[in-house]
Amino acid sequence: MRKNKTVFQLERFRNMKHKMTLQGVLVGLLTGIVVGLFRLVIEKADMIRTSYMLPLIGGGRIWMLIVIVMVIAFFVYILAKWQPLASGSGIPQVKAELRGQLKQPVYKLLFAKFTGAVLAIGAGLSIGREGPSIQLGALVGKGYSRATRQLPVEEKMLLTCGAGAGLAGAFCAPFSGAVFALEELHKNFSVDVLVSTMAACISANFVSAYIFGLDPVFDLSIPHRLPLKQYWILLLMGILLGLLGNVYNNLMMKALRTYDKLPKPLAIGVAFALAILVMTFMPQALGGGHSIVGQIAHGEFELCYGILDNKIGTSILISLIIFFIVKLIFSAISFGSGVAGGIFLPLLVLGAIVGGIFGETYNQINGTQELYIANFVIFGMVGMFSAIVGAPATGIILITEMTGDLQNFFPLVIVGLISYIVADGTGTSPIYDLLLDRLMSKNNEKDNMSDEEEIAYQSKLKKRASKKVIIESDVYIGSPADGNKIMELALPPGSLVISLVRHGKEIIPSGETIIRGGDYLVVLCAEDYQNAVFEKLDELCKTVAYDDIDKANL
Repeated sequence: MRKNKTVFQLERFRNMKHKMTLQGVLVGLLTGIVVGLFRLVIEKADMIRTSYMLPLIGGGRIWMLIVIVMVIAFFVYILAKWQPLASGSGIPQVKAELRGQLKQPVYKLLFAKFTGAVLAIGAGLSIGREGPSIQLGALVGKGYSRATRQLPVEEKMLLTCGAGAGLAGAFCAPFSGAVFALEELHKNFSVDVLVSTMAACISANFVSAYIFGLDPVFDLSIPHRLPLKQYWILLLMGILLGLLGNVYNNLMMKALRTYDKLPKPLAIGVAFALAILVMTFMPQALGGGHSIVGQIAHGEFELCYGILDNKIGTSILISLIIFFIVKLIFSAISFGSGVAGGIFLPLLVLGAIVGGIFGETYNQINGTQELYIANFVIFGMVGMFSAIVGAPATGIILITEMTGDLQNFFPLVIVGLISYIVADGTGTSPIYDLLLDRLMSKNNEKDNMSDEEEIAYQSKLKKRASKKVIIESDVYIGSPADGNKIMELALPPGSLVISLVRHGKEIIPSGETIIRGGDYLVVLCAEDYQNAVFEKLDELCKTVAYDDIDKANL
């Protein structure tokens, strides 16, 4: 019976591509609706904060503002306590589920993430909507899978479709959503994943465009191109952004570790108390900061000091430096508190500020007025994203789609690549890998269970042992697997290489089949062993082995 069931699963897998593409479209439409509603509610919350909450400061009713913000903080805490997986951006949670390291409840978590992020962003914390949008999309994909009784491998595919569609709907960037799914979530290139996720991203983007229009997220209008003879400055910019990416990641992890020492209510209270101070003295630092990017790019940025406004005068350059420091610290304190919210938009704003600082300095030295400010702004955004997230391809495509500008693609590639290399060279890990490690160290599925939960857990393990999942992996040239036979892989028990794709052709392998760099392996394993198989494949197929140098050839 089990053999027949496994054969049935394999047959479904081999005919899965077209089916998943069609279902990806449906998941994308559903995700587009959820994420579109999410964006609309956040925009409404931002409007309420600007029109009704901020005027309370000037009207001498700051006590009322404090009460409102603290009430919001209380509800955010209740949601975080009820659904701990709603904390943070949500991207590490999605990555962990794709690797079989945790299970996310669908409907409860969907409600908690949606509501918690709206409240936190609406109250002014320096967090973004994009990470939550990715998690919301993944939950939509998982919910659809459960409702239609998909196989585990199909569920992971639909979860990926939803996650990519979430990013596409949040930023109106369909190609970026698909590339993000490959580069960050799966960390390998799969045509099946690309096609189905691209279908989901396109349909989600269609819904988003229908609601919000076809204009790019950042309508910067960049009429000029940086002269080739000035490209040396891109090298300096990439180096600085790579170093700042290291600082950012370390600061975020430091903030999280510091908050771990505080009771959860106090941690969230600190972040919201700081939000009140920022509302009072520098309201431009509130929220993600979407509108700030356009102001900097057009040379129209003026730092507002809240109740001290018109009492302090600073140059644009000094204002940008001050704003960068405040935004960086506020972002770390906001995200570190563990509220529902992401870092995508705040880190892009920080990159835009660095770009503005570079642009202002460049223009003052060369006497070009505001000619290339917008160029440096987008260079800063792609460099900061590449350094922090460790996904340069996604960053380059994302900024291109968000600005609708193709003429600066070449310098974007240069800055993105240099900043990524510098950040990687400093020894910092990509932020979402750091957050995933932290999540799993705090989320051991078997620990902290009552006796009843332990019995249920053991029963679940027995059921999972009979379920099969499909895991795919590229084989890097020079990896330990390159040149070895399949029988020599020493995969965990209960796993089997069922397919090998070479030069676009599928090979049904045997134990004697020799693996070559550039091959694509498909492995069938028991669901309970999928994380061990993931780790083993990463070790064997994605770690490049360097042989010792033959001294005789020196």
